[in-house]
Amino acid sequence: MTLDSFHLAAATADLAEEPAAREHADWLEFRMDLAEEPLESLADYDGELPLVITNRATWEGGDAPPYERLDALVRAVEHESVAAVDVELATLLGRPTGTNDATAADLVGDARNRGVTVVASVHDFDGTPDPRTLDSLLSAAAAAGDVGKLATRAGNRADSLALLSATHRATERGETVATMAMGEAGKHTRAVAPVYGSRIGYAPVRAEAATAPGQYDLATLRKLVDRLQ
Repeated sequence: MTLDSFHLAAATADLAEEPAAREHADWLEFRMDLAEEPLESLADYDGELPLVITNRATWEGGDAPPYERLDALVRAVEHESVAAVDVELATLLGRPTGTNDATAADLVGDARNRGVTVVASVHDFDGTPDPRTLDSLLSAAAAAGDVGKLATRAGNRADSLALLSATHRATERGETVATMAMGEAGKHTRAVAPVYGSRIGYAPVRAEAATAPGQYDLATLRKLVDRLQ
């Protein structure tokens, strides 16, 4: 599925926060890797917001163990409330995933058979690459998934501008992408990137529960994005 408009996801490891997110969010991102008994929580979920499920590997900033990580995502995709699944581009391109019965191809196939959007994600916590690398990463991610997601760490405004420019170029190429610059220097990109074509944004319901550096709280990001659209 291709997103033709911006979707704001409330990021959480606790599905009980869903009612508090309804006013401002389009989706709820469920960080399975940060939750206790995530599959049990998902089975009990009866909220109104569709879910983006993420089970982030430790080597890309998450806390999921290397065993049964993909298996858990395959099981989660079966839940009728799941609208999207986030999988690292490196995983989709063949990086070893540890002990799993399911493969990355199995996960993508199951997701697409169920009409679930595949978000292929890249996170660079060390910095923002040069423009050519940004373009290459976004194109590769957009080709591997239905949405190519790229989050980089901005050390200054130039890094933020580079990411926004890459977002614009990707959109001009017809790619569906989601971008944001992490850290204080990149915080404003979470509000501005949708102007340049970014299709997904992330924010915690409560500011103190941020799942990435430089996030606005949900209500603030919703207000800023809406004012700029």
